[in-house]
Amino acid sequence: MGYGSFVLMRDVNFTVSPGEVMVIMGGSGCGKSTLLKYLIGLKEVEKGEIIYYGRSFSKASPEEKEEMQRTFGVLYQGGALWSSLTLAENVALPLEQYTSLAPKEIMEIVSMKLALVSLKGFEEFYPSEISGGMRKRAGLARAMALDPALLFFDEPSAGLDPITSVRLDELILRLRDCLGTTIVVVTHELPSIFTIADRSIFLDAETKTVIAQGNPRDLVKEGHSDPKVREFLLRGHPEKTPIGLPREDPSADTRDSKDHG
Repeated sequence: MGYGSFVLMRDVNFTVSPGEVMVIMGGSGCGKSTLLKYLIGLKEVEKGEIIYYGRSFSKASPEEKEEMQRTFGVLYQGGALWSSLTLAENVALPLEQYTSLAPKEIMEIVSMKLALVSLKGFEEFYPSEISGGMRKRAGLARAMALDPALLFFDEPSAGLDPITSVRLDELILRLRDCLGTTIVVVTHELPSIFTIADRSIFLDAETKTVIAQGNPRDLVKEGHSDPKVREFLLRGHPEKTPIGLPREDPSADTRDSKDHG
């Protein structure tokens, strides 16, 4: 990954299994969002190959690449909704462009997708008339319009309050569990990382490569990953327990010894 002669990341090698949530994490400027641009085809790889279901994405013809991209759904950081269109019109847009469905059938799908993200009744609202969290969910409804096999999220919790972030995390997990969707998420939000990730990769700006892979609950354990990864996951406070991990009881050993004494 790079810009001209500047190498941003090298030797980036990982696999995402069907039906799992993969989190791309790392510090600011390490290339998380840039990697996402490569994965969805907004940037051409400088070297190497991206493969989806055994087919080369990076070496595909423009027609083949467009066909593969139709199996993608993308939720951009700001939602990227058309401000001049209602929520229903935003969600309907990919269906109008890429299917031959009748208008009535499209609106039925639109209503179903908006209901799936808890926006039933907001079909005629414009993006400016709803909250940031609702815009994110509307963007997700549009990303799911064509029933994609793969969903890509760029910082889905950015700018959201904690409660809205939790609800979005719950929605991501429901999509994985109910629809079997494969999801790739760029985020640096610890609560989300420990809540949604089945696996993760850590991009390190200093070494310019991936220095850790695995479930973040395992990577946070001492001796399981690079100290920089643990520092990131603990945010420089080793004595803290990350959200979602059970806190060990230091008196457990003492109790056991007394019970067996």
